[in-house]
Amino acid sequence: MSEIFEELRAALWSVWHRRWLAIAVAWGVCLLGWLVVSMVPNTYESKARVYVDVEDVLSKQLGIAGDGKEEIMRVRQTLSSAKNLEKVITATRLGEAVTDRGALDAMISELEKKVKVTSEEDNLFEITAAIGRRDLSDAENAVLARDVVQKLLDILREEHVVGNRAGISSAIEDLDRQLEERKRELEAAEQRRLNFEAQYPDLVGGSDSLSGKIQQARAELRAVDADLAAAESALAAISGQLANTPRTIVGGPQATGPRAALQQAQTQLAELRSRGLTDSHPDVVAVTKQVSLLARQAAAAGDDAGGAPNPAYASLLAIRTERQANVDALQARRAALQSDFAALMASQASEPAVAAEANRISRDYDVLRANYEKLLQDREALRTRGKVEDKASQFRFDVIQEPSVPQKPVAPNRPLLLLGVLIVGLAAGAGAAYALGQLKSSFASPQKLERAFDLPVIGAISLTMSDTARVMEKRRLKQFAGACAGLIGVFVILLAIEIVSIGMIA
Repeated sequence: MSEIFEELRAALWSVWHRRWLAIAVAWGVCLLGWLVVSMVPNTYESKARVYVDVEDVLSKQLGIAGDGKEEIMRVRQTLSSAKNLEKVITATRLGEAVTDRGALDAMISELEKKVKVTSEEDNLFEITAAIGRRDLSDAENAVLARDVVQKLLDILREEHVVGNRAGISSAIEDLDRQLEERKRELEAAEQRRLNFEAQYPDLVGGSDSLSGKIQQARAELRAVDADLAAAESALAAISGQLANTPRTIVGGPQATGPRAALQQAQTQLAELRSRGLTDSHPDVVAVTKQVSLLARQAAAAGDDAGGAPNPAYASLLAIRTERQANVDALQARRAALQSDFAALMASQASEPAVAAEANRISRDYDVLRANYEKLLQDREALRTRGKVEDKASQFRFDVIQEPSVPQKPVAPNRPLLLLGVLIVGLAAGAGAAYALGQLKSSFASPQKLERAFDLPVIGAISLTMSDTARVMEKRRLKQFAGACAGLIGVFVILLAIEIVSIGMIA
């Protein structure tokens, strides 16, 4: 530890012993450094913050809303592209000194480093431009930074509105061309299908359709068989009821025939006896003979002996007629289905190659029609979206922070640079003095001399100064202090000038 202290002490003595060299080097380094710092142009930064509203109610209701996040990402990533930066250069003062393509490319490369588009949130991003040119004043650099950001905002709006419309128009044109091609292919497929259907009507739709028709015919035949069995059972039941029901009934105001006359004669005979007439009374004897005669006639006539028509029999007869007609219709339907089923089975068994061709034609037609309909839907959706965006943009851009002329430079930090140059200058002066001391064959202390030659040092003679020398030394100290104070004063003056100049910008 003592050796380190001795070395530090020796270094300080060496620097102090050559203090005029140190202050001269410090002055030279500081003046040169401050000159360089003064030549560095101030950089002014302007910024704008933009919020994008991706909630478009109208587009959602129409079912044409796009992916808002992808659109925002695309616009943000392409905003600082070379194409857009070229527009910025040509529209601002940056393009005044550009005379050829090489200079323009160099300017674009330089501007790419000074323009930043960063996302703060999903829907919020910031546009920043930092401008500092040597050939422009501070006020002009500040205004130019604002103009660059404003132009980027204009490009952002143009890219979104005009770019979307141009993209939609181009997409619609592509869809129109594809639709025209699909239309011709679909018409050719329709013609092939019509020709095939005219030649093989049973194979319309291909082999899959033929199998489906066979299954459908089999199912219909089974259903008709079940319906026919039920209809026949119902017909047998109604026929049994009809056989057990008489056609006529005895009595009634409309009754006719022997039985009706017999019933009237018996009623007359009962009326005569009720009046007290005996069997020997001529009227009773005549009516009795009439009853006997009519009884024999009614017995001989059997069921056709007369009477009123039976309404139940007539109703059952109508029902049986209806059910018989239903059975006949079902039998005819069953015969037709059996004929169709047999024809379909014959087609499937005898024409496998034709069935395969039918299957291919049907498949090609279905695919072409589905593609054509899908393209039609896409085109109509794009047209609707284009009409909506003609009146209102799909997304709304809200500029939260408008670009403004910056009042203070963001770079360089000139006060810090001035202080750094001062520190470097002092360090350079001290280093130069110390280095010169190391080159000289002198020793700052007896201990260092003893360690250098490895010999004992008997003693050291102190410096004795006369009064004249002391006065001269004091004057030199004052001069050195003045030189140091002058260096610090120049630093303070430069610092004050910088602060005042910043306050006077724009």
